[in-house]
Amino acid sequence: MDTLPLVAPDQVGLSAARLDRVRHWMKGWVDSGRLAGMVVAVMRRGEVAFAETMGKADLERGKAMRPDSIFRIYSMTKPLTSVAIMMLYEEGRFQLDDPISRFIPAFAGTRVAVGGSRGKIETVPAEREITFRDLLTHTSGLTYGFMESNPVDAMYRDKNAGVDFQTATTSLKDLVERLATFPLIAQPGKAWNYSVATDVLGYLVEVISGQPFEVYLKQKVIDPLGMTDTDFHVPAAKHGRFTANYAPGKGGKLQVIDDPEKSRYLAPRSVNSGGGGLVSTAADYLRFCRFMLNKGELGGTRLLGRKTVELMTSNHLKGDMADMGMPRFSESTYYGIGFGLGFSVTLDPAKAQILGSPGEYAWGGAASTAFWCDPAEDMAVVLLTQLMPSSTYPIRRELRVLTYQAIVD
Repeated sequence: MDTLPLVAPDQVGLSAARLDRVRHWMKGWVDSGRLAGMVVAVMRRGEVAFAETMGKADLERGKAMRPDSIFRIYSMTKPLTSVAIMMLYEEGRFQLDDPISRFIPAFAGTRVAVGGSRGKIETVPAEREITFRDLLTHTSGLTYGFMESNPVDAMYRDKNAGVDFQTATTSLKDLVERLATFPLIAQPGKAWNYSVATDVLGYLVEVISGQPFEVYLKQKVIDPLGMTDTDFHVPAAKHGRFTANYAPGKGGKLQVIDDPEKSRYLAPRSVNSGGGGLVSTAADYLRFCRFMLNKGELGGTRLLGRKTVELMTSNHLKGDMADMGMPRFSESTYYGIGFGLGFSVTLDPAKAQILGSPGEYAWGGAASTAFWCDPAEDMAVVLLTQLMPSSTYPIRRELRVLTYQAIVD
């Protein structure tokens, strides 16, 4: 990577020969034509022991993948937004069980969908209001339009009256207040549903701090952590490093769905998504992982207290995600996996049927990116590629096995 020198794997308890399996695995995915290119980095005890690029950043223009290639990280934005709101929590601005209507009055008196027919949704009053913790743990009753699993999702997708935090051109305030008029799909706190909750948290950062969300995030989180290539758009000087985004087309052949020379990411936007708006690099995201594994501090800069990071990376669900109504989303089982304040949390690797450690926390993005941090092994892994949807191939689970099997101490 361009900011952290490589060390010999055996210096940090990893086998170079076993880590080389990751390189062969990457080559296989790229050579098969299923992925255009990818970057993988493995860090242990604060040192990068493996960093490899493979394939193309832009197939159409023949651009090679680089260590500093810039990727759309989509939902890997969520952990940074969660850090931002928890920094305000540490200032005593709110409590986790406070109703969010204290800061967004439009969320007072929310209703919950319970059925309906002939295009009409029947609702009942929410048993209690949505809290900050509900948003951080995805138990608020909000959803995503792309889920396409119930009539409320369709309201999110409506071309005229819906909410799309990725493409909207109005304001964060406008979208969140419109969202507050939609019914919830579950009672707050009762079920785990992946949702736009972190976009609402971004707006809460704005309301509580008195600064535009993107300004607060950049000044208080991104810049202090030295994440120099992480932003809500790609500046002109960096356009040449921006990757193409793909989807599998006919016969699995990759088709471009976001051209890096025509992308909306090339210019600042009026709505910046706390749930999925950032671009970043492998080196930058490794810095975020180091900050988290260091319990809220990096290079002498402390953004969060140790106890806050411990709370964020603890399971806040009643059991695992399967106990809370999952799985209905993504490539993997949610047995043995809980959720903290902005991260999934491994509870039981045997139940999850995957190598790992209890207490490992993680998340991924819609374009098949992923990261995980394992405090027990003092290890972090970052995977960056650009293929939507993220459920297309089981690359995250495969890479988990390949990185954990390399531990030899």
